[in-house]
Amino acid sequence: MIRAPDAVLDAICAACGGTTPLRHNGARSCGLLFIDGEWRQSVNRAAFAFDDPSTGRPIADAADAGPADAIRALDAACVAAPLWARKSPRERSDTLFRGFQALLSVHDELALIITMENGKPLDQARAEVLYAAEYLRWYAEEAERIEGEFSCSPDGRTRTLVMHQPIGPALAVLPWNWPLVMAARDAAPALAAGCSIVLKPAEETPLSCLAFAAILQAVGVPPGVVNVVTTSQPAPVVDALIDDDRLRLLSFTGSVEVGMELVARTADHHPLHLSMELGGNAPFIVFADADLDRALNSAMLAKMRNGGASCTAANRFLVEERLAAEFAHELARRMEALVVGVGTEEGVEVGPMASARERDRVADLVDGAIAGGAQAITGGHRLAREGWFYPPTVLTSLEAEAPILSTEIFGPVAPVLSFTTEHEAVALANATPYGLVAYVHTRDVDRALRVIERIEAGMVGLNRGVVSNAAAPFGGVKFSGFGRKGGKEGIAEYLDTKYVAIDVEE
Repeated sequence: MIRAPDAVLDAICAACGGTTPLRHNGARSCGLLFIDGEWRQSVNRAAFAFDDPSTGRPIADAADAGPADAIRALDAACVAAPLWARKSPRERSDTLFRGFQALLSVHDELALIITMENGKPLDQARAEVLYAAEYLRWYAEEAERIEGEFSCSPDGRTRTLVMHQPIGPALAVLPWNWPLVMAARDAAPALAAGCSIVLKPAEETPLSCLAFAAILQAVGVPPGVVNVVTTSQPAPVVDALIDDDRLRLLSFTGSVEVGMELVARTADHHPLHLSMELGGNAPFIVFADADLDRALNSAMLAKMRNGGASCTAANRFLVEERLAAEFAHELARRMEALVVGVGTEEGVEVGPMASARERDRVADLVDGAIAGGAQAITGGHRLAREGWFYPPTVLTSLEAEAPILSTEIFGPVAPVLSFTTEHEAVALANATPYGLVAYVHTRDVDRALRVIERIEAGMVGLNRGVVSNAAAPFGGVKFSGFGRKGGKEGIAEYLDTKYVAIDVEE
């Protein structure tokens, strides 16, 4: 087991090729911002501590940026943007591919960083590094495939040229649950398109993003193209950037409440392209004709990746009545068998939650459900141990109106409800303002197609529990947001469309 904060800082130095100055005067600190290719102190020299979720004790300090630091980062991005945009598609592609290779070369070091600041088990952190690297590889390929159009107008007098050009400096506000993937998911298409970017990581997980930026610079990304601003007070930092009319795009991944506040603020200031991924409340529908073992395997993946702290996590298990009791008890058996512990320990399958606040929020949701008549057939209580742990939990006997069913749980809790008809299943699935992802298990092809078409979600997993894919468009409908990450659609977010009308004389 590796838990010492020094080991994390050593891992970051190793991941960055020894270029990241984390040990000034022997102190354990990463209290520097990454701006214009340099490690800089914040203007006010402030710092904040962030904690190891498995112990609740501080790992190190991060620079606590303010609005002035945010503008310094945007200044650098604005200078770098036209220079990077003029790089050939092949140059941008080659740089991203070197980034892909570099992430793989420090796979274990990055995984340790993720585990220490986020809490997820090492094997899941290693999987996150691979997934993040895939974004770099996919967009290395897409950088060379930005297409345009040339056509003749209907009257034959004009030729129409349509081209796609870099949108300009961007800001990505990132969550804590997939700290490396989220950084790569925005930075890779931005760089492929020819844009510069400012990354604002969550205060719980600054190290992964700092390491990522340093690695990109090491493989040839020019200074100012990728900047990282860490802060414990995100609102004034983000507001300063949104208020600056040089910013061209805001990408946000987080809660509906904060996302809608950002949308409203941008509306009050200047036109800004928005890409918003605002969470989910994913239904997991199991029909009686489903392969039960396959459905349970998918359920464990859909629920317990990242300990349930994922916007794609199955949030409500809707099971046909004649299969519901068997499914719930077998799911509980599998959940109860999971090993809960410190992510760096061998064999651990469920780590701590990212913060005490998150642990308490999930515990309150479960307590409220039980007080309302739900039954916890496994878990359902806080763990009396150091750190921010909550046990895998399965709830049954819930009413359809139970509050826990209308919110994003974001933790290791699986509520199971039953239904009797296909129509009822779809109605229950759609009874939410969210629409990010849904899961459907059935062996009836006709039913599968009917249900998929009627489900109100941007993504559907049919007979599988994972939909995330760097080569596919990730995003939702309704209150789950708008815009797409990944796939061809992901790079389109970072491109403006320009139309040119050309006179042709006969």
